[in-house]
Amino acid sequence: MTLALIAAGSTETALAFIEIGAVVLGLAVLARVAGRLGITAVPLYLLAGLMLGEGGLVQLDVTEDFISIIAEIGVLLLLFTLGLEYSDVELRNGLRTGTLVGVIDMLLSALPGVAAGLLLGWSPLAAVLLGGATWISSSGVVSKILSDLQRLGFRETPAILNLLVIEDLAMAIYLPVIAAVIVGGTLVATLTSVAIALTVVVVILLVALLWGRRLSDALIGGSDEALLLGVFGVTLLVAGIAQRLEVSGAVGAFLVGLALSGQAEVRAMNLISPLRDLFAAIFFLFFSFQVDPSQLLDSLLPAIALAVVTSITKFAAGWYAAKRVGAAGKGRMRAGATLIARGEFSIVIAALGASLADGPELGALVAGYVLITAIAAPFAAKYADRITLPTRKSKRSEPSPAT
Repeated sequence: MTLALIAAGSTETALAFIEIGAVVLGLAVLARVAGRLGITAVPLYLLAGLMLGEGGLVQLDVTEDFISIIAEIGVLLLLFTLGLEYSDVELRNGLRTGTLVGVIDMLLSALPGVAAGLLLGWSPLAAVLLGGATWISSSGVVSKILSDLQRLGFRETPAILNLLVIEDLAMAIYLPVIAAVIVGGTLVATLTSVAIALTVVVVILLVALLWGRRLSDALIGGSDEALLLGVFGVTLLVAGIAQRLEVSGAVGAFLVGLALSGQAEVRAMNLISPLRDLFAAIFFLFFSFQVDPSQLLDSLLPAIALAVVTSITKFAAGWYAAKRVGAAGKGRMRAGATLIARGEFSIVIAALGASLADGPELGALVAGYVLITAIAAPFAAKYADRITLPTRKSKRSEPSPAT
Protein backbone atom coordinates (compact mmCIF):
# COMPACT_ATOMS: atom_id res chain seq x y z
CA MET A 1 0.00 0.00 0.00
CA THR A 2 2.74 2.44 1.03
CA LEU A 3 4.80 1.61 -2.06
CA ALA A 4 1.75 2.18 -4.26
CA LEU A 5 1.15 5.62 -2.73
CA ILE A 6 4.82 6.54 -3.13
CA ALA A 7 4.76 5.41 -6.76
CA ALA A 8 1.58 7.40 -7.43
CA GLY A 9 3.01 10.47 -5.76
CA SER A 10 6.24 10.09 -7.66
CA THR A 11 4.36 9.91 -10.95
CA GLU A 12 2.33 13.03 -10.19
CA THR A 13 5.47 14.88 -9.15
CA ALA A 14 7.25 13.83 -12.32
CA LEU A 15 4.35 15.10 -14.45
CA ALA A 16 4.35 18.41 -12.55
CA PHE A 17 8.11 18.76 -13.14
CA ILE A 18 7.63 18.07 -16.85
CA GLU A 19 4.84 20.63 -17.18
CA ILE A 20 6.63 23.33 -15.21
CA GLY A 21 9.89 22.65 -17.04
CA ALA A 22 8.16 22.89 -20.41
CA VAL A 23 6.45 26.14 -19.41
CA VAL A 24 9.70 27.73 -18.20
CA LEU A 25 11.52 26.67 -21.36
CA GLY A 26 8.68 28.21 -23.36
CA LEU A 27 9.10 31.44 -21.42
CA ALA A 28 12.82 31.36 -22.23
CA VAL A 29 12.02 31.14 -25.94
CA LEU A 30 9.57 34.06 -25.64
CA ALA A 31 12.18 36.11 -23.77
CA ARG A 32 14.69 35.45 -26.56
CA VAL A 33 12.14 36.45 -29.21
CA ALA A 34 11.36 39.64 -27.29
CA GLY A 35 15.07 40.38 -27.08
CA ARG A 36 15.41 40.00 -30.85
CA LEU A 37 12.45 42.38 -31.32
CA GLY A 38 13.89 44.85 -28.82
CA ILE A 39 10.78 44.86 -26.59
CA THR A 40 9.90 43.64 -23.11
CA ALA A 41 8.62 40.06 -23.01
CA VAL A 42 5.51 40.94 -20.95
CA PRO A 43 3.03 40.94 -23.90
CA LEU A 44 4.32 37.56 -25.07
CA TYR A 45 4.00 36.10 -21.57
CA LEU A 46 0.40 37.35 -21.33
CA LEU A 47 -0.57 35.88 -24.70
CA ALA A 48 1.05 32.57 -23.73
CA GLY A 49 -1.01 32.51 -20.55
CA LEU A 50 -4.20 32.97 -22.56
CA MET A 51 -3.32 30.00 -24.76
CA LEU A 52 -2.40 27.73 -21.83
CA GLY A 53 -5.14 28.65 -19.37
CA GLU A 54 -8.79 27.73 -19.03
CA GLY A 55 -10.43 27.71 -22.45
CA GLY A 56 -7.07 28.06 -24.20
CA LEU A 57 -5.48 25.87 -26.83
CA VAL A 58 -3.66 23.68 -24.28
CA GLN A 59 -4.92 22.87 -20.78
CA LEU A 60 -2.26 22.46 -18.10
CA ASP A 61 -2.90 20.69 -14.79
CA VAL A 62 -0.18 22.49 -12.82
CA THR A 63 -1.26 23.16 -9.23
CA GLU A 64 -2.82 26.62 -9.23
CA ASP A 65 -1.96 27.40 -5.60
CA PHE A 66 1.71 26.66 -6.18
CA ILE A 67 1.91 28.83 -9.30
CA SER A 68 -0.07 31.65 -7.68
CA ILE A 69 2.39 31.86 -4.78
CA ILE A 70 5.32 32.03 -7.19
CA ALA A 71 3.47 34.75 -9.12
CA GLU A 72 2.91 36.81 -5.97
CA ILE A 73 6.59 36.52 -5.07
CA GLY A 74 7.38 37.79 -8.57
CA VAL A 75 5.42 41.00 -7.92
CA LEU A 76 7.16 41.50 -4.57
CA LEU A 77 10.63 41.09 -6.11
CA LEU A 78 9.76 43.50 -8.91
CA LEU A 79 8.77 46.14 -6.39
CA PHE A 80 11.74 45.36 -4.13
CA THR A 81 14.22 45.98 -6.96
CA LEU A 82 12.35 49.19 -7.84
CA GLY A 83 12.89 50.32 -4.27
CA LEU A 84 16.60 49.65 -4.63
CA GLU A 85 16.70 52.14 -7.51
CA TYR A 86 14.81 54.79 -5.55
CA SER A 87 16.57 56.79 -2.81
CA ASP A 88 14.95 57.88 0.44
CA VAL A 89 15.57 61.51 -0.54
CA GLU A 90 13.62 61.01 -3.76
CA LEU A 91 10.77 59.40 -1.81
CA ARG A 92 10.58 62.27 0.68
CA ASN A 93 10.52 64.81 -2.13
CA GLY A 94 8.00 62.76 -4.05
CA LEU A 95 5.57 62.40 -1.17
CA ARG A 96 5.91 66.09 -0.39
CA THR A 97 5.34 67.29 -3.94
CA GLY A 98 3.35 64.45 -5.48
CA THR A 99 -0.02 64.89 -3.79
CA LEU A 100 -1.37 67.16 -6.52
CA VAL A 101 -0.16 64.76 -9.22
CA GLY A 102 -1.80 61.86 -7.40
CA VAL A 103 -5.14 63.65 -7.17
CA ILE A 104 -5.04 64.60 -10.86
CA ASP A 105 -4.14 61.02 -11.75
CA MET A 106 -7.06 59.70 -9.70
CA LEU A 107 -9.60 62.06 -11.27
CA LEU A 108 -8.39 61.50 -14.83
CA SER A 109 -8.17 57.71 -14.55
CA ALA A 110 -10.96 56.71 -12.15
CA LEU A 111 -13.84 58.91 -13.34
CA PRO A 112 -14.00 57.32 -16.83
CA GLY A 113 -14.34 53.91 -15.20
CA VAL A 114 -17.13 55.06 -12.88
CA ALA A 115 -18.93 56.70 -15.82
CA ALA A 116 -18.58 53.54 -17.93
CA GLY A 117 -20.06 51.40 -15.15
CA LEU A 118 -23.08 53.70 -14.79
CA LEU A 119 -23.59 53.83 -18.59
CA LEU A 120 -23.63 50.01 -18.64
CA GLY A 121 -26.46 50.09 -16.10
CA TRP A 122 -24.46 48.72 -13.18
CA SER A 123 -25.02 49.59 -9.56
CA PRO A 124 -23.09 52.60 -8.18
CA LEU A 125 -20.91 50.28 -6.08
CA ALA A 126 -19.94 48.18 -9.12
CA ALA A 127 -19.21 51.40 -11.03
CA VAL A 128 -16.93 52.61 -8.23
CA LEU A 129 -15.08 49.29 -8.37
CA LEU A 130 -14.59 49.69 -12.11
CA GLY A 131 -13.28 53.19 -11.43
CA GLY A 132 -10.71 51.75 -9.05
CA ALA A 133 -9.66 49.19 -11.65
CA THR A 134 -9.08 51.89 -14.29
CA TRP A 135 -7.29 54.17 -11.81
CA ILE A 136 -4.39 52.06 -10.61
CA SER A 137 -1.43 51.31 -12.89
CA SER A 138 0.30 47.95 -12.70
CA SER A 139 3.45 48.29 -10.62
CA GLY A 140 4.56 44.86 -11.84
CA VAL A 141 4.24 45.60 -15.56
CA VAL A 142 5.61 49.15 -15.26
CA SER A 143 8.66 48.05 -13.29
CA LYS A 144 9.33 45.26 -15.80
CA ILE A 145 9.10 47.76 -18.68
CA LEU A 146 11.55 50.14 -17.00
CA SER A 147 13.97 47.31 -16.28
CA ASP A 148 13.79 45.66 -19.71
CA LEU A 149 14.12 48.94 -21.59
CA GLN A 150 16.97 50.02 -19.28
CA ARG A 151 15.25 53.25 -18.27
CA LEU A 152 15.72 53.09 -14.50
CA GLY A 153 18.22 55.95 -14.66
CA PHE A 154 16.18 58.18 -16.96
CA ARG A 155 15.09 61.66 -15.88
CA GLU A 156 11.37 60.84 -15.86
CA THR A 157 11.69 57.56 -13.94
CA PRO A 158 11.48 59.11 -10.42
CA ALA A 159 8.17 60.71 -11.44
CA ILE A 160 6.87 57.34 -12.64
CA LEU A 161 7.96 55.57 -9.47
CA ASN A 162 6.58 58.29 -7.25
CA LEU A 163 3.18 58.11 -8.93
CA LEU A 164 3.17 54.31 -8.52
CA VAL A 165 3.96 54.64 -4.81
CA ILE A 166 1.24 57.25 -4.31
CA GLU A 167 -1.27 54.96 -6.07
CA ASP A 168 -0.21 51.97 -3.96
CA LEU A 169 -0.49 54.01 -0.76
CA ALA A 170 -3.94 55.18 -1.87
CA MET A 171 -4.91 51.54 -2.33
CA ALA A 172 -4.16 51.03 1.37
CA ILE A 173 -7.18 53.23 2.01
CA TYR A 174 -9.36 52.31 -0.96
CA LEU A 175 -9.28 48.52 -0.56
CA PRO A 176 -10.35 48.23 3.10
CA VAL A 177 -13.02 50.89 2.62
CA ILE A 178 -14.57 49.29 -0.46
CA ALA A 179 -14.30 45.80 1.07
CA ALA A 180 -16.16 46.96 4.19
CA VAL A 181 -18.88 48.58 2.06
CA ILE A 182 -19.35 45.40 0.01
CA VAL A 183 -19.82 43.18 3.06
CA GLY A 184 -22.07 45.76 4.69
CA GLY A 185 -19.76 46.58 7.59
CA THR A 186 -20.60 49.24 10.13
CA LEU A 187 -19.09 52.70 10.07
CA VAL A 188 -16.95 51.82 13.08
CA ALA A 189 -15.61 48.68 11.38
CA THR A 190 -14.81 50.62 8.22
CA LEU A 191 -13.01 53.39 10.10
CA THR A 192 -11.07 50.79 12.11
CA SER A 193 -9.86 49.04 8.93
CA VAL A 194 -8.76 52.33 7.42
CA ALA A 195 -6.97 53.39 10.63
CA ILE A 196 -5.09 50.08 10.81
CA ALA A 197 -4.07 50.31 7.15
CA LEU A 198 -2.79 53.86 7.50
CA THR A 199 -0.89 53.03 10.69
CA VAL A 200 0.86 50.08 9.07
CA VAL A 201 1.88 52.15 6.04
CA VAL A 202 3.23 54.96 8.22
CA VAL A 203 5.16 52.56 10.48
CA ILE A 204 6.79 50.71 7.55
CA LEU A 205 7.61 54.02 5.86
CA LEU A 206 9.22 55.46 9.00
CA VAL A 207 11.23 52.29 9.62
CA ALA A 208 12.50 52.39 6.01
CA LEU A 209 13.47 56.05 6.20
CA LEU A 210 14.88 56.18 9.74
CA TRP A 211 16.48 52.76 10.23
CA GLY A 212 17.34 51.76 6.69
CA ARG A 213 21.08 52.14 7.23
CA ARG A 214 20.96 49.86 10.28
CA LEU A 215 19.14 47.24 8.22
CA SER A 216 21.80 47.51 5.52
CA ASP A 217 24.59 47.11 8.08
CA ALA A 218 22.86 44.06 9.59
CA LEU A 219 22.51 42.32 6.21
CA ILE A 220 25.81 43.24 4.55
CA GLY A 221 28.02 40.98 6.65
CA GLY A 222 28.73 37.44 5.50
CA SER A 223 28.63 35.67 2.16
CA ASP A 224 26.44 36.34 -0.86
CA GLU A 225 24.36 33.34 0.19
CA ALA A 226 23.68 34.88 3.60
CA LEU A 227 22.81 38.24 2.06
CA LEU A 228 20.47 36.68 -0.51
CA LEU A 229 18.61 34.67 2.11
CA GLY A 230 18.43 37.64 4.47
CA VAL A 231 17.12 40.07 1.86
CA PHE A 232 14.65 37.55 0.46
CA GLY A 233 13.39 36.66 3.92
CA VAL A 234 12.97 40.27 5.08
CA THR A 235 11.12 41.18 1.88
CA LEU A 236 8.63 38.33 2.22
CA LEU A 237 8.24 38.94 5.97
CA VAL A 238 7.47 42.64 5.67
CA ALA A 239 5.19 42.13 2.66
CA GLY A 240 3.34 39.35 4.46
CA ILE A 241 2.79 41.43 7.60
CA ALA A 242 1.58 44.36 5.50
CA GLN A 243 -0.81 42.18 3.51
CA ARG A 244 -2.08 40.49 6.67
CA LEU A 245 -3.07 43.93 7.93
CA GLU A 246 -4.89 44.67 4.64
CA VAL A 247 -2.13 46.82 3.19
CA SER A 248 -0.51 46.16 -0.17
CA GLY A 249 2.38 43.74 0.20
CA ALA A 250 3.90 45.50 -2.81
CA VAL A 251 4.26 48.69 -0.74
CA GLY A 252 6.09 46.74 1.97
CA ALA A 253 8.46 45.14 -0.56
CA PHE A 254 9.15 48.51 -2.18
CA LEU A 255 10.02 50.10 1.16
CA VAL A 256 12.40 47.24 2.06
CA GLY A 257 14.28 47.92 -1.16
CA LEU A 258 14.22 51.62 -0.40
CA ALA A 259 15.73 51.01 3.05
CA LEU A 260 18.86 49.30 1.69
CA SER A 261 21.78 51.49 0.74
CA GLY A 262 25.50 51.35 -0.04
CA GLN A 263 27.12 47.98 -0.67
CA ALA A 264 24.03 46.14 0.59
CA GLU A 265 22.00 47.80 -2.17
CA VAL A 266 24.52 46.98 -4.92
CA ARG A 267 25.04 43.38 -3.88
CA ALA A 268 21.32 42.78 -3.31
CA MET A 269 20.49 43.99 -6.82
CA ASN A 270 23.01 41.62 -8.38
CA LEU A 271 21.78 38.67 -6.35
CA ILE A 272 18.03 39.26 -6.60
CA SER A 273 17.79 40.21 -10.29
CA PRO A 274 17.90 36.61 -11.65
CA LEU A 275 15.26 35.50 -9.13
CA ARG A 276 13.13 38.53 -9.99
CA ASP A 277 13.19 37.71 -13.69
CA LEU A 278 12.19 34.09 -13.10
CA PHE A 279 9.35 34.77 -10.68
CA ALA A 280 8.10 37.81 -12.59
CA ALA A 281 7.84 35.82 -15.84
CA ILE A 282 5.65 33.28 -14.07
CA PHE A 283 3.53 36.10 -12.61
CA PHE A 284 2.68 37.52 -16.02
CA LEU A 285 1.96 34.06 -17.39
CA PHE A 286 -0.28 33.17 -14.45
CA PHE A 287 -2.08 36.50 -14.67
CA SER A 288 -3.61 35.74 -18.07
CA PHE A 289 -3.61 31.99 -17.32
CA GLN A 290 -6.69 32.62 -15.14
CA VAL A 291 -8.68 34.34 -17.88
CA ASP A 292 -11.08 32.32 -20.03
CA PRO A 293 -10.83 33.73 -23.58
CA SER A 294 -14.48 32.86 -24.27
CA GLN A 295 -15.61 35.18 -21.46
CA LEU A 296 -13.80 38.12 -23.00
CA LEU A 297 -15.86 38.27 -26.20
CA ASP A 298 -19.00 39.86 -24.75
CA SER A 299 -17.02 42.57 -22.97
CA LEU A 300 -14.45 43.13 -25.71
CA LEU A 301 -15.89 46.32 -27.23
CA PRO A 302 -16.49 48.09 -23.87
CA ALA A 303 -13.01 47.00 -22.76
CA ILE A 304 -11.38 48.41 -25.90
CA ALA A 305 -13.28 51.71 -25.60
CA LEU A 306 -12.40 52.05 -21.93
CA ALA A 307 -8.77 51.15 -22.62
CA VAL A 308 -8.50 53.85 -25.29
CA VAL A 309 -10.05 56.57 -23.10
CA THR A 310 -8.11 55.76 -19.94
CA SER A 311 -4.85 55.27 -21.82
CA ILE A 312 -5.20 58.87 -22.97
CA THR A 313 -6.00 60.12 -19.46
CA LYS A 314 -3.20 58.09 -17.85
CA PHE A 315 -0.81 59.34 -20.52
CA ALA A 316 -1.81 62.90 -19.59
CA ALA A 317 -1.18 62.20 -15.90
CA GLY A 318 2.25 60.71 -16.65
CA TRP A 319 3.11 63.63 -18.93
CA TYR A 320 2.24 66.11 -16.20
CA ALA A 321 4.16 64.17 -13.52
CA ALA A 322 7.29 64.01 -15.71
CA LYS A 323 6.99 67.69 -16.59
CA ARG A 324 7.08 68.60 -12.90
CA VAL A 325 10.48 66.91 -12.48
CA GLY A 326 11.92 68.75 -15.48
CA ALA A 327 11.80 65.94 -18.05
CA ALA A 328 11.96 66.95 -21.70
CA GLY A 329 9.18 66.26 -24.19
CA LYS A 330 10.33 62.76 -25.11
CA GLY A 331 10.74 61.87 -21.43
CA ARG A 332 7.19 63.02 -20.73
CA MET A 333 5.93 60.85 -23.55
CA ARG A 334 7.84 57.84 -22.21
CA ALA A 335 6.37 58.42 -18.75
CA GLY A 336 2.81 58.68 -20.03
CA ALA A 337 3.10 55.60 -22.23
CA THR A 338 4.76 53.47 -19.52
CA LEU A 339 1.96 54.12 -17.01
CA ILE A 340 -0.80 52.89 -19.35
CA ALA A 341 -0.59 49.29 -18.10
CA ARG A 342 -3.11 48.07 -15.53
CA GLY A 343 -2.65 44.75 -13.77
CA GLU A 344 -2.62 43.03 -10.40
CA PHE A 345 -4.51 45.65 -8.37
CA SER A 346 -7.23 45.96 -11.01
CA ILE A 347 -7.84 42.22 -10.86
CA VAL A 348 -7.93 42.30 -7.04
CA ILE A 349 -10.50 45.11 -7.14
CA ALA A 350 -12.67 43.22 -9.62
CA ALA A 351 -12.46 40.10 -7.43
CA LEU A 352 -13.82 42.08 -4.48
CA GLY A 353 -17.03 42.66 -6.45
CA ALA A 354 -17.53 39.03 -7.49
CA SER A 355 -20.50 38.64 -5.13
CA LEU A 356 -22.35 41.68 -6.52
CA ALA A 357 -25.18 41.36 -9.02
CA ASP A 358 -22.95 42.89 -11.68
CA GLY A 359 -19.91 40.93 -10.48
CA PRO A 360 -19.54 38.54 -13.47
CA GLU A 361 -19.79 41.41 -15.98
CA LEU A 362 -17.33 43.44 -13.92
CA GLY A 363 -14.83 40.58 -13.81
CA ALA A 364 -14.99 39.90 -17.54
CA LEU A 365 -14.69 43.58 -18.47
CA VAL A 366 -11.73 44.18 -16.15
CA ALA A 367 -9.96 41.04 -17.39
CA GLY A 368 -10.22 42.17 -21.00
CA TYR A 369 -9.32 45.74 -20.10
CA VAL A 370 -6.22 44.69 -18.16
CA LEU A 371 -5.00 42.40 -20.92
CA ILE A 372 -5.39 45.13 -23.55
CA THR A 373 -3.54 47.77 -21.53
CA ALA A 374 -0.86 45.37 -20.27
CA ILE A 375 -0.11 44.22 -23.82
CA ALA A 376 -0.29 47.72 -25.33
CA ALA A 377 1.84 49.51 -22.72
CA PRO A 378 5.20 47.84 -23.46
CA PHE A 379 4.89 48.65 -27.15
CA ALA A 380 3.73 52.20 -26.44
CA ALA A 381 6.62 52.71 -24.00
CA LYS A 382 9.13 51.27 -26.48
CA TYR A 383 8.21 53.60 -29.33
CA ALA A 384 6.85 56.67 -27.50
CA ASP A 385 10.04 58.69 -27.74
CA ARG A 386 10.30 58.08 -31.49
CA ILE A 387 7.36 60.39 -32.12
CA THR A 388 8.51 63.74 -33.42
CA LEU A 389 7.14 66.54 -31.28
CA PRO A 390 6.21 69.87 -32.85
CA THR A 391 8.63 72.66 -32.00
CA ARG A 392 7.86 76.31 -31.61
CA LYS A 393 9.54 78.59 -34.08
CA SER A 394 11.43 81.47 -32.61
CA LYS A 395 10.14 84.85 -33.62
CA ARG A 396 13.68 85.81 -34.59
CA SER A 397 13.84 82.99 -37.11
CA GLU A 398 10.58 83.96 -38.81
CA PRO A 399 10.98 85.88 -42.07
CA SER A 400 10.15 89.54 -41.84
CA PRO A 401 6.93 90.58 -43.55
CA ALA A 402 7.27 92.07 -46.98
CA THR A 403 7.07 95.80 -47.11
